[in-house]
Amino acid sequence: MEASGAPLDRLPSLSRATVALGALACMALTAAVQFAMGRHPICACGYVKLWDGRVDGAETSQHLTDWYSFSHVIHGFLLYAALWFLVARMGWRLALGVRFLIATIVECGWEIVENSSFVIDRYRETTMSLGYYGDSIVNSMGDILCMMLGFFIASRLPTWTTVTAALTMELVVGYLIRDNLTLNIIMLIYPIEAIRAWQMGG
Repeated sequence: MEASGAPLDRLPSLSRATVALGALACMALTAAVQFAMGRHPICACGYVKLWDGRVDGAETSQHLTDWYSFSHVIHGFLLYAALWFLVARMGWRLALGVRFLIATIVECGWEIVENSSFVIDRYRETTMSLGYYGDSIVNSMGDILCMMLGFFIASRLPTWTTVTAALTMELVVGYLIRDNLTLNIIMLIYPIEAIRAWQMGG
């Protein structure tokens, strides 16, 4: 229920400009919070690359995009699906722009949580990311943009195409770097030593 009294299932649609400004404001707030948390604005190397393909170096998760960007595209697929479910199954009347902003807020929240000391330490203890020390702010912004791309793709393509794309990305990335969104979730929640040994090249 909104403070204005408008029920959640009758929120008005938003203009594209309002949606864009809302998303930018959310990203700016996320960057500010991360900066206050001590995150580096850019890679400590002193430059920004569009893509960094290494997964075990000092520049991992420090540039705009990397192998983990595909996981954030899938975040967009999943957030679109979750919000679609609420609209289709629970009778909520949320315009696409409102859903996009909700997805952006959720992703921004995750970027803040992901870069907390607790989660960083968890990554280092239970996953292959022994040298991981958090994302740079520019990498976090790239992750959020990838989620937005995934959300947009999911809103335009048939469900089967989106599912196929997600499975393909998971399989290809998993094969190439021995890590992906599914393995990340497993290793964060319930670490399996056999998986960790395989990821480390065992």
